[in-house]
Amino acid sequence: MSQTPISIESYVRTYDELQEAIAGLSDEQLVWKASEKSWSVTEVLTHLADHNLVVSFRIREVLAGSEVRLPAFAQDEWVAGQRANAAKAADVLAAFRALLLYNSLLFHRLTVEDWNKSGVNFKGQTVTVEAIAQSFINHVHHHLGQIDRIKQAGESGWGQCQAAK
Repeated sequence: MSQTPISIESYVRTYDELQEAIAGLSDEQLVWKASEKSWSVTEVLTHLADHNLVVSFRIREVLAGSEVRLPAFAQDEWVAGQRANAAKAADVLAAFRALLLYNSLLFHRLTVEDWNKSGVNFKGQTVTVEAIAQSFINHVHHHLGQIDRIKQAGESGWGQCQAAK
């Protein structure tokens, strides 16, 4: 096995970290929102699955030697447009995990040269495959913090949801 500049194990473990973050939450808690403009836990998970799709495309575009600018995506519009809060968190995480595993197979095949291939992102910055993959791991960790904040805010809101039943 070749040595990789990122920890593929850390990349794949993001699924377990998300599973742990939502463990014990009810269906109602997973879709609870502090306000209409904020995201629920399920919407955060959907955003991360979407981000995983986009990152997968970006990596493949760089590996293919494309010179087109790597795409951005309208995260709020994607979440809203697909009615993400109507999804089951378990289904979203299953898709997220499948893509992690598929990408990890690719990562194991990459050479040092492949990891160092670069493209230009939507901000005009040159980024390597390594940086794209590491940024994804960091992005998931950022959103784990967001999930914790939603859970903290929800402690009072969830009580109100139960009382309304």
